Amino acid sequence: MFYTNVTRIKDFFIIGFPGLSPEYYGPVSALLFVLFLAIAAGNIFILVFVKCERSLHKPTYLIFCHLALTDVAFGTVTLPKIISKYWFDDSFISFPGCFAQMYFVHFLGATHSFILMVMALDRFIAVCAPLHYAALFTNTTVTVLCGISWVMPISWMVGVVLDALTLPFCNSNIIVQCYCDHIAITSLGCERVQEVYAVAFGLAMFTLLVPLAFIIVSYFVIIVVVMRMSSSEGRFRTLSTCTPQLLITFLYYMPRCFMYLANYMGFTFSLSVRIVIVMLYSLLPAAVNPIIYCFKTKDIKENLRKKLFIRKINISI
Repeated sequence: MFYTNVTRIKDFFIIGFPGLSPEYYGPVSALLFVLFLAIAAGNIFILVFVKCERSLHKPTYLIFCHLALTDVAFGTVTLPKIISKYWFDDSFISFPGCFAQMYFVHFLGATHSFILMVMALDRFIAVCAPLHYAALFTNTTVTVLCGISWVMPISWMVGVVLDALTLPFCNSNIIVQCYCDHIAITSLGCERVQEVYAVAFGLAMFTLLVPLAFIIVSYFVIIVVVMRMSSSEGRFRTLSTCTPQLLITFLYYMPRCFMYLANYMGFTFSLSVRIVIVMLYSLLPAAVNPIIYCFKTKDIKENLRKKLFIRKINISI
């Protein structure tokens, strides 16, 4: 039913979590739906809150908004289909729909990575050149840099998708994943698979390692500058301003680096475990990031506290 001898495939069949018993379809779909609501509600709240609070119209919070936008977009692109699979037993996705999903999955991942690099630059200038920060890193600067982060991956992601479209698909149309990504699709090709995969892998490493290298160097310099401060209170205060950015960056990069290093060192995971890990590191940070913005960022936390305090007073009156 799910195999064909011709090269034209009209639909793909998404497996989701291999080996999952039908009795767990309901709880899994409910859990994924709650995760989707958490991602959407949390990140949309950040976007609206920063937009409405004029005191938060600063470079750091504009960067948070761009990250929140990539998070809510990624959740919207990936989760509805896998939820419908387990909730409504709808496992099929059209051929164009699958490639469109693949495009946005990798485009949004690349954009998020470059915006994290902009966020590291923000902290680098704030700590290493505090007297020039207001002049060097304005809202306009952030808008331009984040705009480049959105626009830059568009062209090569189109190339990656078009390259994958040239593959002949002759046997299977089964996607062993919770959404359409490049590896899941190209592994179904009959020929030129390694060539297409190599190009995509090279671009993936560029979008992952170039920002990561910049982030590591930036925070290394930041730590050196902070350690040279004479006041321990000043060191703590300066490092605390970097805490949200470090947590967000850690959540995004650490699981990915762990998977790549594990593969390089010969550690293997079962297919089911690998898919669960990919889903966790792809979607869990998007749900957690708004909590980090709210409770680890001084200005947002203080504005929230004021809003809640005013509301309590109005209720008591």
